[in-house]
Order: sequence, then C-alpha cells, then structure tokens
Amino acid sequence: MGDQVPSDNDNYARSNSYEEKLARQKEIDDWLPITSARNAKWWYSAFHNVTAMVGAGVLGLPLAMSELGWGPGVVIMVLSWIITLYTLWQMVEMHEMVPGKRFDRYHELGQYAFGEKLGLYIVVPQQLIVEVGLGIVYMVTGGESLKKFHDTVCSTCKQIKLTYFIMIFASVHFVLSHLPNFNSVSGISLAAAVMSLSYSTIAWGASIDKGVQPDVQYGYLAKSTAGTVFNFFGALGTVAFAYAGHNVVLEIQATIPSTPEKPSKGPMWIGVVVAYIIVALCYFPVAFIGYWMFGNSVKDNILITLEKPAWLIAMANMFVVVHVIGSYQVYSMPVFDMIETALVKKLNFRPSRSLRFVVRNVYVAFTMFIGITFPFFNGLLSFFGGFAFAPTTYYLPCIIWLIIYKPRKFSLSWWTNWICIVLGVLLMVIAPIGGLRQIIIQAKTYKFYS
Repeated sequence: MGDQVPSDNDNYARSNSYEEKLARQKEIDDWLPITSARNAKWWYSAFHNVTAMVGAGVLGLPLAMSELGWGPGVVIMVLSWIITLYTLWQMVEMHEMVPGKRFDRYHELGQYAFGEKLGLYIVVPQQLIVEVGLGIVYMVTGGESLKKFHDTVCSTCKQIKLTYFIMIFASVHFVLSHLPNFNSVSGISLAAAVMSLSYSTIAWGASIDKGVQPDVQYGYLAKSTAGTVFNFFGALGTVAFAYAGHNVVLEIQATIPSTPEKPSKGPMWIGVVVAYIIVALCYFPVAFIGYWMFGNSVKDNILITLEKPAWLIAMANMFVVVHVIGSYQVYSMPVFDMIETALVKKLNFRPSRSLRFVVRNVYVAFTMFIGITFPFFNGLLSFFGGFAFAPTTYYLPCIIWLIIYKPRKFSLSWWTNWICIVLGVLLMVIAPIGGLRQIIIQAKTYKFYS
C-alpha cells in the first residue's frame, strides 16, 4: 500500500484554512492597541518617552538626595542616567534584530531570548508589577496634587478627604482609557511632556528664588545608624523609580513605520536621545538645587516644601495632574493590550467596543480602589522602584543582550553588561527593604479612607 497523494480539494481546504487564520490574525492585530497604528514619527517617540520616564518621581528626588548625601547622591543620579540610556539603546537595537520580524512587546523579546514559556514567566509578571504599580502610584499622585491645588487656592475652605480627589482624578481616566491605541493618546502625551518640563522648572526655579535656608543642614536626618541605612536603601528605590521608561519602549517603537531600508530604530533613537536630554534638564536641577536650598528638611514632594508664592505652587500642582494623566495612559496601554490579547486570542472573545469598554473600566476602577486604600506615596515609590523597575530597566535588557548577541568574554560589551547586571541586582535586593520600612512606619498612623 502506497501513500495517498493529497487531492486538490485537500490542498484548497488547507490553503483556505491558512488564509482564514491569517485574516483573523490581521483583524486582531489591527484592533489591539499596540499594533493597530504604525505611522508615528520620531517626535512621538520623544514625548512618549518623556511622559513615561519623567513621572511624579522627579518631585521626590531632593528627598532622595538628602537620604543619600552629596557624594553618593550625585554619583547614583548620574550613573543611573548613563546605565538606563545604555539599556534603552539595547532595547531599541533589539526591536528588529531578526530580519522581517518586530518584537512589538517586551515579553515577545523575552520569549525570543528565554524560550516561549520561560520568557513569558520572566517578563510578564515584572512588566505587570511595573505598569499596574505605576497606575496605582499615579492615582495617588494625581489625587494628592489635586488636593494640594485645592488647599493652596482655597486655604480657608473646608478640608476634603484625599479619597475624593483620587476619585475625581480617576473619573478622567474612565473617559480617556477608551482611546484605542498609542497614537490616539499622542496629544495627551505631548501635553504631559510639556507639563513635566514646566513643573520641574517651577520646582528648581522657585527653590533658587527662596535661596539657601538660614538653618540648612546636609547631614543625614535619621537619628540611628539603622534609620540612615534604611533611608539610603529607600532613596535608591526612588532613583530607580525615576528612570522607568523601559517597560513601554518596545511598545512605543512598535508604532513607528519600518522598512529594510529605513528601520524604526533610526527615528526611535533620535526620539530617545531628545527625551533623555529633557530628562536630564528635569531631574538634575530639581534634585541638586532642591537639596542645596533646603538640605535634609525637604519633604517627600518638593512642592510641599515650597509653600509660596501660592499661585505658582498651585499652577505647578495642576501641571503635575496633567502630566500624570498622560503617564497613566501611556503605562496603561500595554496592560490593556495584554488583557485584550488574552481575551481575544486565548479565550476567543470577539474584538468589540463593548469588550474594550468593560476591560478598561474595570482596570481603572481597580487601580483607583487600591490607590484610595493604600496611598503611601513615598514608600510606594521606593518599594516598586526597587522591586520591579530595577530588573526591567537596569539589567534584564543586558541579560537578553548577552544571550542573543553573545559578546566575547571579557570584551568591553561583556564587562559593561555584567556591571549593569550586578548593580541592578543589588538595587533590586536592597531598595524594596527601605521602601517597605517606610510603608510600615506610615501605616502605623494611617486610617483607611481618611
């Protein structure tokens, strides 16, 4: 008995089935938020990266400096800027390292490096911790900034609970979260990037105007050695939190068109460099001037330390609100993409507006509820900064680079990547300890929904 030759009908059915599968895949990709639009320009990359990176963390940098001290503080700030620019360059390079394929999502790059299952297990939990964690922190920041704006403008008015301000801030996202993809939030992202530069300039400009305080002190504020060490650890987490744009960089690059002659890494890298120059203009003056003027008496948000002129501080807080609205949207888009991909591809839901409506409203409500319940702002920065941002920002790109490109042992590339990995692991281990301690201390006096 010989083998049967497949009939024309069998081939036709197989071809039809394959074409149907491709058509369904294209329909899903055209609906999902990350892959539905690929017409972005380099400046989209610039302001998306600024919005993603310059978050509320910048306002906590003077306090971080006071807990690190002048020498270690300056070194850690500058070193973090250099390391994260290097790892961001790696991400941009790896987006299209396989000819004809684009790694549109962080976990796709992880799967290529570590294998289908292991890549998902390594990248997705960390990415979700970062992005959902940021969503929660930004809910708190938005609510706090709205409250500060209200209290500054109307100091004689009746005090309103922070809970209500977080709910007001969340109400904006119940509307904006229904924008379909990254390109549709580009206007909001541009406004957010402009606001970040504006409130950072107000923070250091108003600090210079106040001048060095007469009783300024630059020593560590903690009375005990243990307190100093824990604060130092927490400050490392705050700095890590400040450099956290890597979790959305591949998703941003996915929106840029690409051809073999003009790959997307060209315009993406221009955008990243512009973004990093703006980051330096925001971070270094705020951190160094804020600490120089106020020393260790600076609060966890420098705008609180700057009480006057009232109109300027009120305006800066409003700028923070606008910026955090943009940041929340930029970090939520990959989460929406993950949830919607799982529902449509794994659970076979039909791509529809009603599915998107339910998913996104539930997510916004979840981040709002957690933010209202646990608004420990500075502790959250340190904890999430060390626990989740250090891996995805400081050393995971280096590990993937070593696995894929296999640089020669003891070469400059090999040493550079291993130094970043060691520093990143140290940061991941020690920073959450300080953050967790801060949360515990603040939780002692905290009343729920107060």
